[in-house]
Amino acid sequence: MINGKLRDSLGQFFAWASSGLAISVCLGIIVYLFVKGHAQLSLDFLLTEPTASLQDGTSGGISTPLIGTLLLAVLGMALAFPWALATAVYLAEYAGKNMAVGLLRLGIDVLAGVPTIVIAIFGVAIFTIPQLGFLSSMVEGVEGTNRAFGRSFLVAAITMAVMILPFVIKVCEEAIKAVPHSYREGSLALGATKWHTVSHIVLPSARGGIITGVILGMGRIIGDTAIVWLTLGGTMRMTGIQPWWQPVNWISTLQNTGSTLTSYIYYTSPAGEGNMPEKAFGASFVLIILIVVLNLLTDFFGNYKNKVKED
Repeated sequence: MINGKLRDSLGQFFAWASSGLAISVCLGIIVYLFVKGHAQLSLDFLLTEPTASLQDGTSGGISTPLIGTLLLAVLGMALAFPWALATAVYLAEYAGKNMAVGLLRLGIDVLAGVPTIVIAIFGVAIFTIPQLGFLSSMVEGVEGTNRAFGRSFLVAAITMAVMILPFVIKVCEEAIKAVPHSYREGSLALGATKWHTVSHIVLPSARGGIITGVILGMGRIIGDTAIVWLTLGGTMRMTGIQPWWQPVNWISTLQNTGSTLTSYIYYTSPAGEGNMPEKAFGASFVLIILIVVLNLLTDFFGNYKNKVKED
C-alpha cells in the first residue's frame, strides 16, 4: 500500500514537473522575445513596409511580411482543405480494410514524416518546368534558358498545401470518427442515404474538430521557413504590379515573390544579410503572438465541441 501511494505521488510529481517545465520554457521564450524586441513594437512597425537600409531607423517595418504570412496561410489552407476533408471522409466512412487503403494510409504517414526542406526542393524542381510558368513567371534575359522562375505566392501555397495535407487529414479523420455511431444509425433508420447522413449529420457534428485541424494547419504554414525561402523567395516587399494591394493587381501579386515573418526574421537576424537583431526580435514576438492566438482558437473550438456534446 505504501509503495503504491509512493508511486502515485512520484507519478503526480513528475507530471506536474513536466507540465511546469513546458510552461516555463514557453513563457521564457515569450518574455525573452518581448524584452529584446519590445522597443520595435509600434503601429509604425506593423504598418510600414520594409526598406533596404543598414540603419534600424530607416529600415521600415513588417507590414508586407505580416500580410504575406496571413496570405500564404489562408491560400495554402484553402488549397489543402478540400482534399484533406474528402480523404478524411473516405477513410472514416467509406474505406474498408484492404491493400489499397493500407497503401493510402502508409503514403499519408510517410508524407507527414518528410522534412519540409525536401518538400521545398521538390516544389522548386516541379514548378520551374516551363509548362507551369503561369504560376510564377518565365525566366527572361538568359540565352538558351526555357524555364519558369518557380517562386511565387501560388507556388509556395501549393507546396505548403502538400506539407500540411497529412496533418489536416489525420485531425479531420479523428474528428469524424469521434461522432457517436448512434447519430449515423438514427439517420439511416429514418431512411437517409449514406451521403446525406455524412454531409448533414456527421460533418456538422465534427465541425469543432475539423476547425481545429484547419487552425493547426495554418499554424504550421505560419511557422515554416524552408518552403518559404525556396518557393516564395526572400524579397521583403511584394514584387508584382504596383500598387500590389489594388484588386486589379492581385493576380500579379500571387504570381510574384514576397516574404513572410519567418523569412523576414531570417533576413534581419545575424544569420541573414540584414544584421538587425532588434528588428528580428520584434518580428519574432509578433510571430509568437500569432501562433498563441491560433492555439487559443484551437482550445476555444475544442471546448465548444465538448460543450455541444454535453448539451
